[in-house]
Amino acid sequence: MIGAGGAGLRAAIEAASANVSVGLLCKSLLGKAHTVMAEGGIAAALANVDDRDNWKVHFADTMRGGQYVNDWRMAELHAKEAPDRVRELEAWGALFDRTRDGRILQRNFGGHRYPRLAHVGDRTGLEMIRTLQDHGIHRGIDVHMERTVTALLLDGGRVCGAFGYDREKGLLHVFRAGAVVLATGGIGKAYKITSNSWEYTGDGHALAYDAGAELMDMEFVQFHPTGMIWPPSVQGILVTEGVRGEGGVLLNKLGRRFLFDDIPEAYRSQTADNEEEGWRYTQGDKSARRPPELLTRDHVARCIVREIREGRGSPHGGVFLDISWIKKRLSNAEDVIRKKLPSMYHQFLKLADIDITKEPMEVGPTTHYMMGGVRVDPETQMSSVPGLFAAGECGAGLHGANRLGGNSLSDLLVFGQRAGAHAARFAKENRAGRIDEAQVEAAAREVLAPFDQEGRGDGTGAYRIQHELQEMMQDLVGIVRADAEMRRALEGIARLRERAAQVRVDGNRAYNPGWHTALDLRNLLTVSEAVARSAIERTESRGAHFRDDRPAKDAALGKVNIVVRRGPDGAMQVARRAIPPMRPDLQQIVEEMK
Repeated sequence: MIGAGGAGLRAAIEAASANVSVGLLCKSLLGKAHTVMAEGGIAAALANVDDRDNWKVHFADTMRGGQYVNDWRMAELHAKEAPDRVRELEAWGALFDRTRDGRILQRNFGGHRYPRLAHVGDRTGLEMIRTLQDHGIHRGIDVHMERTVTALLLDGGRVCGAFGYDREKGLLHVFRAGAVVLATGGIGKAYKITSNSWEYTGDGHALAYDAGAELMDMEFVQFHPTGMIWPPSVQGILVTEGVRGEGGVLLNKLGRRFLFDDIPEAYRSQTADNEEEGWRYTQGDKSARRPPELLTRDHVARCIVREIREGRGSPHGGVFLDISWIKKRLSNAEDVIRKKLPSMYHQFLKLADIDITKEPMEVGPTTHYMMGGVRVDPETQMSSVPGLFAAGECGAGLHGANRLGGNSLSDLLVFGQRAGAHAARFAKENRAGRIDEAQVEAAAREVLAPFDQEGRGDGTGAYRIQHELQEMMQDLVGIVRADAEMRRALEGIARLRERAAQVRVDGNRAYNPGWHTALDLRNLLTVSEAVARSAIERTESRGAHFRDDRPAKDAALGKVNIVVRRGPDGAMQVARRAIPPMRPDLQQIVEEMK
């Protein structure tokens, strides 16, 4: 298992239960995975708060949110299996918030028709990691912390191991494996403003691509509507959607709830058109429609960008998110906010000197999640490379053009479990592959190349290249895109790739962050190119992919996924792959839920 977040841990637990030897590789320390930043909750149709909810509604919500380019079979499996995965987590010790009668409490979230997110205040991801970690360490899993994998090893086209190094000492390692599960998260560090932690450099995406697997839906990068924007030192840190789920509202500098001005037709019948109805929804009134602040993330992010561009933004270039206003409705509002949103309360108090129980927050869009990733079989999570599996954010298919909040954590559980089970089965049913020494030597040369370049360098060259890449991706392949700008980005990526190949680092391999950054560049450049090429190929606007020069949807492109793969000459190839027709029974569910 490469990656020790929610998907990697859940896959490791499942594989270990099948009585195979399991190794878990962490880029950082066990328990420090970025999963802890998923705060709002786990989406699962438990129907504990609203008995009208069921897997069919969850399936339809997920497909609608993904603009129907999702892998419909993955969406079906996810909606059906998420409740069992949550109850399993509860049985393993997760301490969820509770309803008055003792069941798991669920909250409202954007794009979900009913209260569906099982949560632990606004610290759900942390509770998940703690629970999975505690459960996993008793399974005999061999944990390797602070290891970075730089290449997958192949034997006759199938995966037989991985090559990497120890970040602390700089020692090189070969890991033999009957199967490999990639669970490395996303690509957020390719962008300037991101909620993602330092590990998110597209490692799993690039490893799979280099091994011959296809990447799919790479044009769909989610920009979470609400990240911190002030002070600059905390720019991009996530502000959970749970704030809006508990009644928080978005305001421009004029004090106007601007989202009431732009409700998409597809959601108009489900969205409140006045403040009173929206408030009643957040308080559990089943007859009320959800407030526009709980529309899908792609739409809310674009509306915020519009307000900023048209001069109605906040002083530091965002908009206002206000939960303190609920004191007009609740006499004990301050206590409610601190109880429901403890992390947000402390985050703003300590980092921005703002008391969210008394004043609004300044927020703006931040690169948050990658819908695209390794193209996998929906049943097994295996890629087109035998023995190579992917789960969580580095796998593709479930979310389509836009992920609904909360679906990420249930995605980790459902498809982490499936990946672990099928990886263990593959390893049992197939002979162990042979490690090719020539591949190992080539991987070692590449890892050590930054020390062998002519001239001298202190590693700052790598930081400069990463910074320039982040600026370029943010400006040219960001929330709003255009063909000419994205082609400029491709030219820029090519130039940065040439410079990255010449980066020189000095010093020892131990404790050398300049070396680590130099090695990360290859992955960042690969995924950035994949995003730009896929976005150019999708000549329409859909979900998180919005083009100024192509603002409308194209019905024909709604029937295909964009895939990229490494060609025989090493160049990136882009193709359109037809989406298989949806099963009639699922199509009927979608039609009934519109």
